[in-house]
Amino acid sequence: MTDRYANGVTTSLVEPNGRSSAAPAGDDAEEKIVLKRKLTLINGVAIIVGTIIGSGIFIAPTGVFRYTESVGSSLLIWSACGILSTIGALCYAELGTSITRSGGDYAYLLVSFGPLVGFLRLWIALLIIRPTTQTIVALTFAHYAAKPFFQDCDPPEGAVKLLAAICLTLLTAINCLSVKVSMKVQDVFTVGKLLALIMIILAGLYYMATGQLENFNNPWEGTYTARNIGYAFYNGLFAFGGWNYLNFVTEELQDPYKNLPRAIWIAMPLVTGIYVLVNLAYFAVVSKPEMLSSLAVAVTFGNSVFGPLAFMVPIFVALSTFGGVNGVLFTSARLFATGAQEGHLPKFFQLFHVKQQTPIPSLIFTCLMSLLMLLTDNVYQLINYFSSVLWLSVVASIAGMLWLRHKRPDLPRPIKVNLALPIIFMVSCVALVLLPNLDEPGNLLVGIGITLAGIPFYYIFIAWQKKPKCYGRLSNSVVEICRAIFNTTVIESNEALK
Repeated sequence: MTDRYANGVTTSLVEPNGRSSAAPAGDDAEEKIVLKRKLTLINGVAIIVGTIIGSGIFIAPTGVFRYTESVGSSLLIWSACGILSTIGALCYAELGTSITRSGGDYAYLLVSFGPLVGFLRLWIALLIIRPTTQTIVALTFAHYAAKPFFQDCDPPEGAVKLLAAICLTLLTAINCLSVKVSMKVQDVFTVGKLLALIMIILAGLYYMATGQLENFNNPWEGTYTARNIGYAFYNGLFAFGGWNYLNFVTEELQDPYKNLPRAIWIAMPLVTGIYVLVNLAYFAVVSKPEMLSSLAVAVTFGNSVFGPLAFMVPIFVALSTFGGVNGVLFTSARLFATGAQEGHLPKFFQLFHVKQQTPIPSLIFTCLMSLLMLLTDNVYQLINYFSSVLWLSVVASIAGMLWLRHKRPDLPRPIKVNLALPIIFMVSCVALVLLPNLDEPGNLLVGIGITLAGIPFYYIFIAWQKKPKCYGRLSNSVVEICRAIFNTTVIESNEALK
């Protein structure tokens, strides 16, 4: 059984017995295996919580406050970001249980609007969104890991970048070795980061209980412009980034119809509550000038509260962000593997280790792209740079959900959210994209330009059916080299993008 899109590109679909009846070109006689569902509900919650609570809560509070300069509005923005992210996650629960293929936004846009739109989402994920996210979290890990050795000054830039590179390569190696080991890392570091944040919350509550509330004087005094509010939301929502990452690995999730929404309902309220309380603790202890001047705000907090035990804070934060990098790497590699299964990326992305079922070539490529991003110096500029493109793609996915309700009313929907939720979410996201770009449209225009640059690549390398034979030989040679080096083979999807 095959599904032929309007432009003539054929994708392989899977029969009920798990075998593919239409294999990609060159793989017709090849024995394939199917991904096993190894991820439990606890693993799913750990992926969402562990990916969300990475670097964001330790650097974004400074970013939010920098643009608002108001304690009250900062706390309000953090609460609004949590509510908006939860609404988005619930919408994605409908998408993820009606289209249970791994790939997240890419899979949903592919089914909703066809291969070109799906490819463009994959294109910007490959070039902008995933490498940037991984690099930001790795840099934050490195900054906090080095901070105990530089108490009186910031760590040298070279040392921070070297530590970030080590973090990325080490976690890539772990993810290449075993799914089980990478999930152990995710579970353990998720618990560790929750303990660190609970420690910060309790210390902040104690600080406020002793009557030290001077930082809350004039809480609404600040800067209120469309540009600043938009950028403040970007930083807050960056800290919530990861609420949709479980959707990228639904093929490996046990009983996704039940466990996907359950994981969302457990993880999102937990993260939102923790984030608001952590920011409350920060504001109780850290003064306005300190907040504006410190990238490592948790370290500033620890130095003020924990005294000789302050060294524990950067250690806990480093552990937290280490787990965050692991979650992003795990899901990124699966996204690119799904793209290769649909013929939208080179075939070597589709290769998984024969026994461990880890996408080794995809993981290595993801790591290399993140290492290239280390050439950028400004973390907050990275956040502003990729946020516009990211939220436009999320809007497109939710629009695809509404379109599928009209186009495919008979599609099974174990979860169907109220129509008001996707509309509220889409309007909010469009406002977030437009507000900061009214005065500074450069980031949005660059992002749109990079996205549109994928169109000629699509028609030349994907849609063009009569490619020169040398192209096929080169592609097959890369696949054979990867097979020989990494002991990999093609693994079929559990689900079909129909």
